Amino acid sequence: MTATTARRPTDVPTPTRTPATQGAGAANVDVRLVARSIAQAAVEVLAGTRPVQQLARFLDADCYLALQHRAGLTRDFVVRSRAQQRVHLSPMVRSVRVCHISDEIHEATIVVAEDLRCRAIAMRLELSAGTWQVTALEIG
Repeated sequence: MTATTARRPTDVPTPTRTPATQGAGAANVDVRLVARSIAQAAVEVLAGTRPVQQLARFLDADCYLALQHRAGLTRDFVVRSRAQQRVHLSPMVRSVRVCHISDEIHEATIVVAEDLRCRAIAMRLELSAGTWQVTALEIG
């Protein structure tokens, strides 16, 4: 019996540097990693295991207030229903897809798996003052 090695199909392009990873400063950061960490942190805020203040520099004012409001609603639901289990258990980012709109604007979709279900997160990231900032955030 011979061992076979996994080969990459020839029609699949090899990963290259995208405009999101070229340049200096924040543009040198891979937007997928930024989107991944913000999505993970946002779900942890909803779970009550992370304070929303930790995301203040990454979210614009509207997104920050919306996430803070939703986290409050989630906490109220848990208290009212006297739920024995937490609503968001063990969130883990499963996939990240980024769409390049321009050099300073990207949109990302993220799938986050929890113990009981999977969630979809959509966000729009814009380069502002050398930092990627979320200007639109939807958590399903």
